[in-house]
Amino acid sequence: MTNQTALQKKYVSPIAHYHHMLKTMVLTASFVMIGSIPLIPTHSNAQTTDQPPRTTLAASIALAGSLGGKALVVINNAAPRTMAVGQEYQGIKLLSLQGERATFLVPTSDQGARQVTLRIGQTPIHLASSQGRATPVVQEIILPAGRGGHYFTTGYINDRQFNFMVDTGASYISMGYADAERLGIDYKSGRPVQMSTANGVISAYNVQLRSVIIQGVEILDVTANVSEGYVDKPYLLLGNSFLNHFDIQRTRERLILRRRL
Repeated sequence: MTNQTALQKKYVSPIAHYHHMLKTMVLTASFVMIGSIPLIPTHSNAQTTDQPPRTTLAASIALAGSLGGKALVVINNAAPRTMAVGQEYQGIKLLSLQGERATFLVPTSDQGARQVTLRIGQTPIHLASSQGRATPVVQEIILPAGRGGHYFTTGYINDRQFNFMVDTGASYISMGYADAERLGIDYKSGRPVQMSTANGVISAYNVQLRSVIIQGVEILDVTANVSEGYVDKPYLLLGNSFLNHFDIQRTRERLILRRRL
C-alpha cells in the first residue's frame, strides 16, 4: 500500500470530524447528567421538611356515566376516568353506584367529609379549594316564578321522576295513593292520620321517603303525606319536611333554597 493510499484511508473530512465530536459530546453530557444525579450533591437554599407532599384535591366533580360496574367521573373538567366503589382520587371517594346515580364522599374545610349524590349528566358540583383543602359547597336550588306566582320544578323521589310545586304551607311532601303506588310504597303500613279539608275529614298516611333530589341536592329520610284526597294533580306538593333543610330567599322572579350545612 502506498503512502498516498494510506493517507487517503486515514483522512477524515472536517465536517465528519465535527459531527463525530458533537455526537460524542451529547452522549457524554447525557451520561454525566444521568449518572451523576445520585453521586454529586447539589447545593440549595431550600429547607427540607419531614411533612409528606400535599395531595391535590379536586375542585369540581361530575358523573358522566358508568362502565362495567365503575363510575365515569369527570374531575376538574378533565377527561372522564373510571372509579370503582371504594376507590379514592384527589380526596374524593366513590361510596356507591346505583343506576344513574352515584354517591361520593368529599372533603370539607374542617378536615371532615360529607356525602354528595350526583346523577348522570347533572351540572358539576364545584369544590372550591383553599391551601389544599376543599371548602363546603353551598348547595342551592333556584326556582323561577311560574304561573300564578308559584314555583315549579322537577326532581326525584327514590329515583323516580316527579313534578313538584313548592308549598310552604304544607307540613310534608304531599301525594296521592296512585303516586305512592308508583313509588312502590306500601303507604297503608305508614302512620295513619286524619286530615281536615274543605270537603271534610279524610284518611291519610305518613310515610318516610328514602331520598328526595331536587336539582342535584339530596335530602334523605323525608316524611311524606299520602292521602286519598290528593288526586288529579300533575305535581306533588313540596312541603316543609323538605324545605326545612334550607334557608329560603324569595324575590319577585325566583325562589332560592340554600342548604343548611
